[in-house]
Amino acid sequence: MEEYLPLIIQLVSGAVGGNVAGKLLKNLSLGTLGNSISGILGGGLGGTLLGMIGLDAGGGEMDLGGILGSVAGGGVGGGVIMAIIGAIKNAMSK
Repeated sequence: MEEYLPLIIQLVSGAVGGNVAGKLLKNLSLGTLGNSISGILGGGLGGTLLGMIGLDAGGGEMDLGGILGSVAGGGVGGGVIMAIIGAIKNAMSK
């Protein structure tokens, strides 16, 4: 279970990041459910990409640095993916 903790943190942070981005970028918002789903996707991708390029704080360890790295990677990834999907949705509806 402990090996999945960073991923769980990234997914939850991604959902939060997607919803925060949706509140800040109202014109790109997908609604709470859409923001959460795209944020979860982005959180997983963001955390994975940071790990692949070696920027995951703590190297996957569950110390304070590892937890903060998972939160940051997941939150930023969630917000970015939500904004990208929102922009695509807006462009397709025009």
